[in-house]
Amino acid sequence: MDRKYITLKNLMIAEQKCIGLKFYQDKVLQALVNELPEIAWSDEFHMNYVPNSPTALDGIFEQFRGVAWVNCNHFFTNSGFSRNNEAINVDWFRKRKHPAGYRRCPESYLLKLELKRYANNTVKTYVSCFEAFINHYSHIEPENINENDIRAYLQKLIQEGSSNSYINQAINAIKFYYEVVMEMPNRFYGMERPRVEEKLPKVLSKEEVLSIIAHTNNIKHRCVVSLLYSAGLRRNELLNLIPEDIDGKRMMIKVRGGKGNKDRYTLLSDTLLKELRTYFVKWKPATYLFEGQTGGRYSAESIAQIVKQAAVRAKIKKNVSPHMLRHSFATHLLEAGTDLRYIQVLLGHKSSKTTEIYTHVATNVFFNIKNPLDS
Repeated sequence: MDRKYITLKNLMIAEQKCIGLKFYQDKVLQALVNELPEIAWSDEFHMNYVPNSPTALDGIFEQFRGVAWVNCNHFFTNSGFSRNNEAINVDWFRKRKHPAGYRRCPESYLLKLELKRYANNTVKTYVSCFEAFINHYSHIEPENINENDIRAYLQKLIQEGSSNSYINQAINAIKFYYEVVMEMPNRFYGMERPRVEEKLPKVLSKEEVLSIIAHTNNIKHRCVVSLLYSAGLRRNELLNLIPEDIDGKRMMIKVRGGKGNKDRYTLLSDTLLKELRTYFVKWKPATYLFEGQTGGRYSAESIAQIVKQAAVRAKIKKNVSPHMLRHSFATHLLEAGTDLRYIQVLLGHKSSKTTEIYTHVATNVFFNIKNPLDS
């Protein structure tokens, strides 16, 4: 006998929180569902539902005990806190000045972002996207905006030429409000997303990277650029480094709280280690490996400017960014014959598919192919 399953969904029907019951058509399950108190059918969601209450939830578990597996993966939120060590700052959102009539991000939204310790960049993106959304529907209370309204808003973004990336960010910000702040997880589980744009990473040649390093202003800037490239670091990962993360004995760098709040180890260059020792003696950082003039963590904007200005002095025509150095690190390792699985670990990629993108830009792949015009 096949195991029976029934999945619980959070629904909002007539401004009331409800428990949706979704399952493959089955006479036994349907008969048990029909016996639940206050059971009703929703044509909009194509499933049965009952008003959401602790009593109703207990009744569902009791009704299907020993008969069917009750899947709650789409019903309960993940309440675990992030392990992100970055200092979260949402106060400046609260203190902003806006023109009359502008609808600000609800305090409950900011508080939830703060409690879940979302990265500052994510906070900025979510607040910006959600405020754009609620100001588009300034005549409707957010609680009364339905799925069709959201689809209409996304259609507007598409017609205005917004990128797929921005549209996906907007969906994430909107879903965060209804599913996390309002505690209606997967209320909009049927929301369509645009296809992810598969753009190839922009990379520099090894000669270009070395030229950028050579054209930095001082040893501090040289260490910044060298670390971004030689360790394949993201900008925030570089900013979070403390002196203790540099392990000169094992020739490794500990990356704390990388993307997805995951720690990892990456490579430490022997050449760079000597530079870092000279830098440390001269600059004497107190807490972070790289600090501003008045102390505290170096700013992300400063890192971008260091890289950009050094590239300009090196007469490189490309618009060079810190992340381009990370892409170059991965590509040059692949070209040198490093196994793709090792590169995945060094970069901190969750999926090997993310790392495989570098096979499309590694020149050694093309060098091994004989051009038909030359054969």
